[in-house]
Amino acid sequence: MKRLIERSRSVGEVLRWVTQNPGKVSASHYPIALHKLGQLLQQQPGPPLGAGDSRGPAGQVLEQPEFHVLCQAIVSGCAKFDNFSIVNCLYAAAALGLPGESPLVRVLEDESRSRLGRFNQKDVSMVFSSEANNKALEAIFSSQLFYENRQERFIRSMAEWLPRKAENLTPYTMALIAKYVARHRLREPRLLDTIANFLLKRGEQLDSKVIQKLVFPFSRMNYRPSNHGELFPKLEAILEQKAGSSPLATVNILMSMFQLSHFPQTVLHQVFSPAFITNVMSSPYALIVRRYLSLLDAAVELEFREYSGPRLDPRYRVLMFEHALTADEANRKYSYKGLVAEALRQLVGEECYRQDEVLPPGYCTDFLLWINRSGTVLPLSRVPAASRAPPAMSPVTVSLRSSVLALTSDLQDFAPVVLSVNDKWHYCQNSDILVGSRAMRDRHLRLLGYCLVQLPYTELEKVSGIEEAKHYLRQKL
Repeated sequence: MKRLIERSRSVGEVLRWVTQNPGKVSASHYPIALHKLGQLLQQQPGPPLGAGDSRGPAGQVLEQPEFHVLCQAIVSGCAKFDNFSIVNCLYAAAALGLPGESPLVRVLEDESRSRLGRFNQKDVSMVFSSEANNKALEAIFSSQLFYENRQERFIRSMAEWLPRKAENLTPYTMALIAKYVARHRLREPRLLDTIANFLLKRGEQLDSKVIQKLVFPFSRMNYRPSNHGELFPKLEAILEQKAGSSPLATVNILMSMFQLSHFPQTVLHQVFSPAFITNVMSSPYALIVRRYLSLLDAAVELEFREYSGPRLDPRYRVLMFEHALTADEANRKYSYKGLVAEALRQLVGEECYRQDEVLPPGYCTDFLLWINRSGTVLPLSRVPAASRAPPAMSPVTVSLRSSVLALTSDLQDFAPVVLSVNDKWHYCQNSDILVGSRAMRDRHLRLLGYCLVQLPYTELEKVSGIEEAKHYLRQKL
C-alpha cells in the first residue's frame, strides 16, 4: 500500500487507494497519503489549501467525498495510532495546509496534547529524519503542538537534525526557521550556528531582505555565532555591494551588527552618504529608516568614537521610539511594572519620578529619578528644569553623551537614575541574558551618563505584597 500511494500520479488515485481498500490501510499509511496529496497539489495550478478559494484544484480536494472519508478514517482511528503516526499525521496535515479549525487538525492536536507525557524524543526526531522537506518545515511552525513544546522535545530534536540537513534547505525555509527562533527568543547555539554557517556559505547568492531575516536571530539573542570572525567581514562585503538595493534591509542588518557591538565602517560611509539619504527620503518607508539611522548615528557617537566618516545630517534625526514598546504594552498585565510603580509612589511620592519617559535617541525608560550624593531621591521641583528634561534630538545637538554629562557636571550633587523593570520577555528563553535590543539600550543609557538600576523579574517574582516591594526598592536605591 505504501508503494502504491507513493507511486500515485494524481490526487484521485491517492484517494482511491486509501478509501477503497480500508482493510489494507494501517495507521502509518495515512500520513504518507496526506504528504503525497500535498506533493501532487504543489504541481497543480490554483490557490493552495487554506487559501479560502475552492475554485482551484487544491480547494476542490477539500470538497471531494473521498477526502472526507480519508479524514474521517483518521479521526475515528487516531486514538489507536502509535505516537509516531499521530505526530506524523499532524505534521503532514500542517504541510498539506489544512486549516487549524478543521475537524481533522483539532482531533489530532487534542490527541497529541493528551499524549505529551508519553512522547519521547524519537517520536519527534523520526519525523524530521524521515519526512522533513522545505514545504513541511514551513508549515510545522503553525502547529499548536510544536508551538507549545518549542522548548522541549521539538527544539532539541530540531537542534540535532538541522545541522545535518541544512545544505538541502532553501533560503526561504531557513529564514522561516530563523524567524521562529527569534520570535520565541530561543538561544540554542546549535540552531544559531547552523543558520550562521548557512549564511556564510550562501551569502553572496542571497538578497538583502533574506540576509536580514537570517542575521536577526543573532542580535535578538545577543549571540555572536562561532564563525563570526569570518561571517561579519563577509556580511560587510555583501552590504557594500547591495546597500542601495534595499535600504530598509541594509539598516536592519546594520542594527543587528551594532547590537552585537560590531561596527562596519565602510558600510557606514555608504548609509550616511548624501546619495543613500536622498534615496531613502523619497521612499515610502522614509520615516522608519530615519528612525533606524538616527539610532545608528547615536550608537556611532557613543560606541564607535574612532569613526571619522560622514554622519547623519542633524535635520533628519528623530526619536527611534516615541512611546513604550508595543510588546511591553501588550504584556502589561503580565509585567511587574505596575507593582513597582505603586511601591515607588508610596516610597518616594509621585513628585519624585517620571514613568515611561522616552530619552534620546529614543529609548523608553520605565522610571526616571534624580538622586543626590547621599542617596536621597529628590522631588522634581528641586531639580532645575534644564536638567529634568533630557537633551532633545534637534539640529543643535552635537553630542548626546556630552549633553547629559554636562548636566550632571553642572549639578555636582545630582545624578539621573533609571529604574529598569526587566520582565521575562526581555530575556532569552530560560536564560538571564537580555535580548540584544535591551542590552544595547542599557549600554547606551550608561554611556549617556545615567545610572541604571536593574529590577529583573527573577527577583521581583519573589516579592510578596506592596510592603516587600517597598523594602526591595529601598535596598535597590
